[in-house]
Amino acid sequence: MNLPSSPAAPLLGRRTLDRVPPALRPAVDPGDLRPRVVHFGLGAFHRAHQARYTETAAARSGEPWGTVVVAPRSTGTADALRSQDCLYSITELRPEGTVTRVSGAIVDALGMRPDAARIDGLLASPDVCVVSLTITEKGYHRRPDSGALDTAAPGVAADLAAGGTGVLTTVIGRVAAGLAARMRSGGAPVSVVSCDNMAANGAALGRVVRDFVEAAPWPDRQAVLDWMATSVTFPSTIVDRIVPATTDADRRAAQAALGVHDALPVVGEPYRQWVLEDSFAGPRPPWQLDGALFVPDVVPYQLTKLRMLNGCHSALAYAGAAAGCTTIADTLATDWGERLVRALCTEIAPTLPAGGPAPAAYAEGLVQRFRNPGVRHLLRQIGSDGSLKIPERWLDALRELRAASAATPVLELALAAWANATRPGGDGGQLFGTTDPAAAALHRCWRDGTGSAAEDTVRRLLHALGAADLAEDNALTTAVAARLPALRAGRIEV
Repeated sequence: MNLPSSPAAPLLGRRTLDRVPPALRPAVDPGDLRPRVVHFGLGAFHRAHQARYTETAAARSGEPWGTVVVAPRSTGTADALRSQDCLYSITELRPEGTVTRVSGAIVDALGMRPDAARIDGLLASPDVCVVSLTITEKGYHRRPDSGALDTAAPGVAADLAAGGTGVLTTVIGRVAAGLAARMRSGGAPVSVVSCDNMAANGAALGRVVRDFVEAAPWPDRQAVLDWMATSVTFPSTIVDRIVPATTDADRRAAQAALGVHDALPVVGEPYRQWVLEDSFAGPRPPWQLDGALFVPDVVPYQLTKLRMLNGCHSALAYAGAAAGCTTIADTLATDWGERLVRALCTEIAPTLPAGGPAPAAYAEGLVQRFRNPGVRHLLRQIGSDGSLKIPERWLDALRELRAASAATPVLELALAAWANATRPGGDGGQLFGTTDPAAAALHRCWRDGTGSAAEDTVRRLLHALGAADLAEDNALTTAVAARLPALRAGRIEV
């Protein structure tokens, strides 16, 4: 995606930075930074979230915390970022207007396959203290039944067949190989930090990396595992900021503010949060200087975020799609959107452990954030990969509540809205344009979605999620199936 600059403005870069108003320039001089963090995942979220924290930490501490970002697949974004000397803009979408400035946190952008040797060198370097990831749930290749690495997944199997060296196709394989190289070159401690929306994401990441090492044909794999046990940590984290897809209007607004053309602007809501387990193996950026929280246990924060924010997002995505909405803000403008958010949060609150945010206040904050008309967060984007997202966002809470004989009408509505959205569309994809790695299996569940057969369809869909226990809950499947006719008619009954 190497986008051309506008004829009316030169491309953003170090040579054109003096054209940018001083107040909108980076908080640090990128030339003063060194590669100390390697981040896998070159999406908008990292650039609007972790990179922002790292830049502020470097600026306020005077320490040279620079980030090298790695694109796991296509190199288009990395190429475009390098063409701008790794500068890009962040625009805050405030209700009263927008605020734009340039970020200088990134010192290099690499492609995982073409730059494999350079990446291995960085992962082995004692100067690199933190490796972080935003690769979505799909990138971990976990078995849904156990959380173990799926060694039969094509990419993982190919990496293992290649001996776990050279040009690898999965981030997990690349990180495992990099850690092995680090051990062999001296073994400086390092922290590997998942920033993806998964419960216990640190433990999940540590599990699949260790599984890869155990399956690799390296003669010293036990030595690598022993070293990892004492020198590598996998802190769990919670990341939160709504970062919608950048539009052409956003690009024009960024250019108007900066006076130069940015081919890779990102936009986000004003709110952002980062909570990290305080279990780092060595030095780390002082992210607390920008408001990050370091806590002994992230679980209360993690479950609150997963079940309330992410859970509400998914519910709004599928219900909103059925009602003809396009964005989260659209759903909050309906007569049911706010009621759905508040009701779902109230229903889920008893499943949340003590020690996290107060549920009532958190729900109120969600309503205000979701209402922001400046944030165009697409339901199609949020609703994609539902088979990977909703087990953690809804199903564990649903199990706890039903085990306690508590009523679950809002989660039943959410499940029905998801089920409705898995129906095959006319183009062979999912009905409302979402994508899902399990789409073919979900389509097969719709042998007959009408009449009494609707309950069987709901059971098959739950089995496809790996939720056999819920599929055998007849009261649940009956309640979910009963919601489908209204949803097909576009009615959201909270």
